[in-house]
Amino acid sequence: MQDQSAVSAAICPAAASPLSSATQREMNIIIVGAGEIGTHIALGLAAESHRIVVIESDEAIASALNSRIDARVVVADGTSITTLIDAGAAECDLLLTLTSNNNINLVAASLAKKLGAAKTICRVHPDVERGCLFLDYAEHFGIDYLFSPERLAAVEISKHIRNPDNPFVEEIAQGHVEIQQVEVAAESLLVGQILREIDFPARVRLGAIGRDGAAFVPTADDEIRAGDVATLFGEPTKLNDFIPRLRVRSGRIEQRNVVIFGGGEYGFSLAQTLEQSNCRVRIFEEDPDRCNELGDLLTNATILNADATSLAEMKEEQVGDADFFVAVTNVDEDNVMACLQAHSLGAKYCLPLIHRADYADAMTSYGERMGILAAVSPREASRKDLSRFIVSDRFHLLQRLAGVELIEAAVNKDSPVSEKTVREVAWPRDCVLVAQLGSARGHVPSADDEIHVGDSLYALVGPKAKKAFLKLVAP
Repeated sequence: MQDQSAVSAAICPAAASPLSSATQREMNIIIVGAGEIGTHIALGLAAESHRIVVIESDEAIASALNSRIDARVVVADGTSITTLIDAGAAECDLLLTLTSNNNINLVAASLAKKLGAAKTICRVHPDVERGCLFLDYAEHFGIDYLFSPERLAAVEISKHIRNPDNPFVEEIAQGHVEIQQVEVAAESLLVGQILREIDFPARVRLGAIGRDGAAFVPTADDEIRAGDVATLFGEPTKLNDFIPRLRVRSGRIEQRNVVIFGGGEYGFSLAQTLEQSNCRVRIFEEDPDRCNELGDLLTNATILNADATSLAEMKEEQVGDADFFVAVTNVDEDNVMACLQAHSLGAKYCLPLIHRADYADAMTSYGERMGILAAVSPREASRKDLSRFIVSDRFHLLQRLAGVELIEAAVNKDSPVSEKTVREVAWPRDCVLVAQLGSARGHVPSADDEIHVGDSLYALVGPKAKKAFLKLVAP
């Protein structure tokens, strides 16, 4: 069934915390921009004893950060060659450009890379990230990685919408690949079927099966049984189209009724992320001009010129019938209050966007009694995505599961897999490739996909396969 080895252990979440580096070394890191995202990440990195230099052009913002952080804070223009040289860009391990200005970020990251920075990460507006479908901005500017907090937050929210009751879901490769566990229901028409007879969607794979407290690597001749715990991975939309077939007889996916409060960039990015899902999406937006813009940009969403903080308007639009109410304005208080009102009207699940990561954690922990499924912070979504760069040279641990680890490693110039196709590599037993991420877009690799220097490879590895995998990818 699969063109590479699979993991050979039961894959059930273990106690180890996700997204933690297996081994960390002290790194020289430069951050350009001390806004919300930059400050959050700078404080976290400084607390981990990395050597940090922050470049911020606004003297008041720089002064405020300087009083809170054990790091060097420079008041200067991050696009200045002399500033970058003085900050140590030529010798730094990592440079992050995190201002809210595309031009500053792209120029600063590109210059730093030319000066010799080992790795450069650039924050961009979602429009730029979407434009990478037509032009690889990272390659054009010589930058290692582009991201947008809006897109990352949308991916995190959409994960909850697609899988509100799933015990384990992990988004990787900027949300282009998802890993899910599902228990096979006795009612599923797939029970008793041989795997070779099942029409799996393209780039959707079954990594392992847990059965009766044990685990095994499924072959094409194995069958699916009721009660099996199947771990699958693939492109989120295709994966979520397939998984209901393991849960119910018909495999029919019920349409989800989603209301989004806020038609700004967060709301637009979320609606775009859900466009290919089986969701009925309505967006509440107060600005009539923005409503017209959204109507031109989105084909599968209903745009309402309405205020979701108004209880009367929420009742009029039958928000109480929603499966999901998602509040993603730029005002945290409005998001929380709108969610509380939506829950009081009967909305099944509520998800507020909360910019402060500590408030979002508290709301997620204690919000269930108020009908809040989870709170998502763009700052924390960004930190989570960028944390894989704050690692040892060899790999980053994303999730430790029972008997297996999900790790990420960058293909280096000495790697024997570089410039080969997946099928040309003798991958170790107990290892399965989950995702491949270049500078802009990730996917589940097929046998004919080529591997290049700088690509990030994600793999599920057993204890004995880990060293062999890293020897191939990052010797």
